[in-house]
Amino acid sequence: MKILVAGGAGYIGSVLVPQLIERGYEVDVVDLLWFGNHLPDGVKVIQREIMTLEEKDLSGYDQVLFIAGLSNDPMAEYSPAGNFIDNAALPAYLSYTSKRAGVKRFIYGCSCSVYGYSVDVLCDESALATSSYPYGISKLQGEFACLSLQDDKFSTISLRKGTVSGYSPRMRLDLIINTMFKTAITEKLITVNNPSIWRPILDIRDAASAYIRAIEVDPSVSGIFNIAYGNYTVGEVADYVREGVKEYLGIAARLNIKYIEDFRNYKVNCEKARNVLSFSARYNVKDTIRNLAENMTNFKDMETPDYYNIKVFKKLNRVAERSMP
Repeated sequence: MKILVAGGAGYIGSVLVPQLIERGYEVDVVDLLWFGNHLPDGVKVIQREIMTLEEKDLSGYDQVLFIAGLSNDPMAEYSPAGNFIDNAALPAYLSYTSKRAGVKRFIYGCSCSVYGYSVDVLCDESALATSSYPYGISKLQGEFACLSLQDDKFSTISLRKGTVSGYSPRMRLDLIINTMFKTAITEKLITVNNPSIWRPILDIRDAASAYIRAIEVDPSVSGIFNIAYGNYTVGEVADYVREGVKEYLGIAARLNIKYIEDFRNYKVNCEKARNVLSFSARYNVKDTIRNLAENMTNFKDMETPDYYNIKVFKKLNRVAERSMP
C-alpha cells in the first residue's frame, strides 16, 4: 500500500511515519519543513505547499493522511486567517483532490477541542461541537468538508484526538504534560492555570497507533472517532507530573495553582474507536512522563525555540513579511 502523509515531518508524523515503514507500507511525506526534518534517512519528503498538489500528484496513492495545518490555539489566535486556510480550506481541498485522483481513503487529523465547553457531559461523537475559538472552529470545518465526500469508493475518517504529549524526534514543549515536565525540570515549578478544567489526554505513541488502526480498518468504514487514553483534570495531570519527576529523576517540584477562566473544558467517550477501529490506548499519564524522562538527552536545551510551535510560526511570519515587496 502506498500512503501520502501531509504534514508528516511534524510532531506526530516523526513518530508515525517510521512505524508505517516498519509495517511494510510505502510512505511519502509532503511538508514545508517548518520544524525541520527528523524522519529516517530514505523517506521521500516533498517540500511543497499542499494547495499546489494536483490530481496527477496524488494518483497512485491508496490513502492520504492529513496531519498538517496549524496545530494549537496560540497559533490559531496569532493568525486566525491562516488558521482557517490551513485547518479548514486545506484539508477540504486535499480530500477533494484525493478523491478525484482515485485515492481510496482519506484520514483527517482532528481534535477533541471541537467540543468547546461542557460540564459533567461525556461527549461521544454525536455530541454537539460548540467550540468558540478559531482553532476548534476550523478543525470542525475541515472535518465536515472531508466527511462530506465519503461514498462507497472513498472512505473518510476523522480522528478527534485528545491533547497529545510525549517524546518525538521533532520535539514540542508546548503541550500540557510536556510543558509541565519542562518547568518541573528547569524551574522546579508546575503552574496550573485552572485545576478543575477537564482534558482528554493521549500519549503520542497511542496517537500513532490510532492512525495505524484507521489505515488498516475495513475499507467500508468511515466516520468520526474520539481518540484518548482517558479524561483528567489539569490539576490531576499536574499531580502526576510532580510525582513522576520525583520518581524518575529525583526532582522535587512545587505546584503553583491559579484559577484563570478557561472556556475549553470537555471529556470524551472513546468506545466507538474501541468497537470499530479496534483501538485501545495503552499509555497513561505516568507512562508519558516516564517516556519523557527516558528521552531527556535528546532535548536537553529546553529553551530551544524550535520546541515551541508559536515561536517558530512567529519567526516564519516575520521572515515572510520582510520578503514581501
